[in-house]
Amino acid sequence: MSMDGLIVGMDLCGAYTQVSCLGRDKVWSFPTQICKKKQENLWFIGAKAHELMLSGKGVMADKLLSQARRERSVVIDGEMLKGRELLQKFLKLVLEQMQRECNNSRIQQLVITLPSIDSLIMDRLLYCADYLGVSRGRFHVISHGESFLYYVLNQKKEIWSSYVGLFTLSQNGLRYDEMKVQKGIRQTTVISDYENLDEHFDLNLLETDSGIRKADRMLCTFAERLLAKKLFSAVLLTGIGFEKQEWASDFMAVICKRRKVYGESYLFAKGAAYRAMDYLHISSEFPYVMICEGRLKASVSMEVMHKEKLTPLVIAAPGDTWYEVRSTLEFILNNQKELVFHIQHLDSRRKNEVTIPLDEFPSRPNRTTRVQMRVAFLDERTMVVIVQDKGFGELFPASNVVIRKEISL
Repeated sequence: MSMDGLIVGMDLCGAYTQVSCLGRDKVWSFPTQICKKKQENLWFIGAKAHELMLSGKGVMADKLLSQARRERSVVIDGEMLKGRELLQKFLKLVLEQMQRECNNSRIQQLVITLPSIDSLIMDRLLYCADYLGVSRGRFHVISHGESFLYYVLNQKKEIWSSYVGLFTLSQNGLRYDEMKVQKGIRQTTVISDYENLDEHFDLNLLETDSGIRKADRMLCTFAERLLAKKLFSAVLLTGIGFEKQEWASDFMAVICKRRKVYGESYLFAKGAAYRAMDYLHISSEFPYVMICEGRLKASVSMEVMHKEKLTPLVIAAPGDTWYEVRSTLEFILNNQKELVFHIQHLDSRRKNEVTIPLDEFPSRPNRTTRVQMRVAFLDERTMVVIVQDKGFGELFPASNVVIRKEISL
């Protein structure tokens, strides 16, 4: 494994962006905003951007993630810019500042972690990777759930010997993640799930005594429900709301009872950096089936005839990252009028079957229809299958009939 360059994890959120570089103590933090100096093609982030805006010499743009996702255009100092372009400029400035402080080293691996992932934001970020000059093989996007998982797995084993809980209190609200390790005979499965406890939790509550008491009561109620009847080896706290914990005295008393509690302000950025490091290994340092936000919780397979024998063909497996599962297959139909997919969830023995009828294809003699099937995912619960008739040579020209179906896992 070569260590030629920076291994970077970036926590990209609507309000803030944090960057962790493996082997460096410093974590860089910026508001997710960018400012253009008026009448000049100069862009700034962080303290300089804030200074320019306050002096009236700059025009600030924020909500960069949502603007990019919706591909909205924004007028900045008379110039029309797409949301994607603003996000690209912001990310470039963030990485350049970090690289300057790290002796201008190249980026060997970059993992961006997001509070939530969908196909639209994935598409925008992949364009950003090209703009940043980071090749697709060195650029990955993961969820906060996966960052949490990798952060914990890189701690001492006693931290994750039982359940691990994570409370996040940020501008995105209050969220709870929970991780457990299941050791089986053949494989070990690491599962993390999450619950948005209160997306409208207002951090302004913490500015008054009455608001603090209300927030503390809310947290106590959630903690008593979520942590009851389970053995926890650790409870973690992250987010701007937990940078100081003195205000939540009752909540802290509840979670510290017979449990180890740790605070980590930059947990998601550091988890992303650990994930970036793992991408550099030929085989993962953690050869487990990972089930978390952004990864599949079910397998998808078909039965195909191979060497005169019916054989299961696995299209997707539990733990696969949904936005990286893409395949194109070609096969010849053998007395088939439909495609049959077998779906089995990790936590269930029962298999579901989903069929795609091929009635729209031309009627031909047996084994004279070649089919191309492309598979991709819109999210961790939705698979898209596109089937195209390719005919069979000159005798049976392709009709190019295309059938598209979304399959819910």
